[in-house]
Amino acid sequence: MSPEPTDEQQWQAVEEATELLLEGNHEAALRELHVAIAADPRNGYAFHYVGVALDELERDMPARDAFRAAVRLCPNYLAARIGLSHSLRKLGELRDALREAAEALRRFPDDGEAHHAMGMALAARGDKGRAREHFERYLDQKPEIDAAMEVRAMIEGFDLEDAERKQPGERDS
Repeated sequence: MSPEPTDEQQWQAVEEATELLLEGNHEAALRELHVAIAADPRNGYAFHYVGVALDELERDMPARDAFRAAVRLCPNYLAARIGLSHSLRKLGELRDALREAAEALRRFPDDGEAHHAMGMALAARGDKGRAREHFERYLDQKPEIDAAMEVRAMIEGFDLEDAERKQPGERDS
């Protein structure tokens, strides 16, 4: 019986696939990842990146399942748990999305991406006040400019909705 692969060996098994993902070659990455999973069905990295590839291909249910497998194999794999939360949110499974985001924050309370996942799930549920709090914690981490702009736009949208609700409505004549 051969020894269990090390974390480093599991990472090495997915390196080529991650390069393919960065190049936008999702189908080729999936093929590489399936080879890695066949060689080591306990490789959480492989399942996570299958989820990433499937998410990019907008195959939400299989992406959710891949992220879920990664989390089962590696409960502290933050990126996989956040990916699972986002996939669940996209599928409308908001209670589960919130649960996964909350678990990510329990394990990594200061992580900006975990706050982003929680903010997104709360916003999808309509809890804009709490979503704003998590988005602000996310922005405190100085995320990449495009992600920060997206979150700021969401916060501004909350502000506009609040302002519109406070103004008396005009009647049609």
